Amino acid sequence: MSSSANSVIVLDFETTGLSPNMGDRAIEIGAVKLMDGKVVDTFQQLMNPGFRVSSFIESYTGITNNMLRNAPSCAEVMTEFATFVGDSNMVAHNASFDKRFLDAELELLDIQYSGQFACSMLIARRLYQNAPTHKLGDLIRYKNIEHDGVFHRALADSEMTARLWMVMLEELRSKGIANPEFAFMQKLSKTSKSALRSFISQHVK
Repeated sequence: MSSSANSVIVLDFETTGLSPNMGDRAIEIGAVKLMDGKVVDTFQQLMNPGFRVSSFIESYTGITNNMLRNAPSCAEVMTEFATFVGDSNMVAHNASFDKRFLDAELELLDIQYSGQFACSMLIARRLYQNAPTHKLGDLIRYKNIEHDGVFHRALADSEMTARLWMVMLEELRSKGIANPEFAFMQKLSKTSKSALRSFISQHVK
């Protein structure tokens, strides 16, 4: 497992609803593998949750019941995805949501993973306190990050999040933190805004 923040897997789920505890399932996963800050691989797959998705989710994600009808099962896709992840650390925008679904889907398959999670949204809240909101689309526009205008599809969102992640690492580099560890990013996401400056200055080499 790389402990560097620029070698991670950035992932995003599209789901049937907000909570696996309420019976919601994943319907798409997209992920980008970064090694030393470069995209070296991607993963994208629709998956059939075994029941019809609501018209709200169809219009929100653009993923229709018709598209899911012949998609492989969640079990098949998530088994393959666990291999793709290996022991990498992971990043997601609003990571608590994606982690809940990853944990729930892998628990059904009795698959463990050893990587840790960091949340790009929480980190952006600290680094970009003047952004209008910290939703992914708004941050992409705020930082003028190139995008194709597609949001709420798993691979497009994970690609955007990966670009945002690299922009945030660049921001830290400009503050004197050249190659932060993944653990540093996790701590940064939990640092209060008032303590941010001293936290960063402690880590400048």
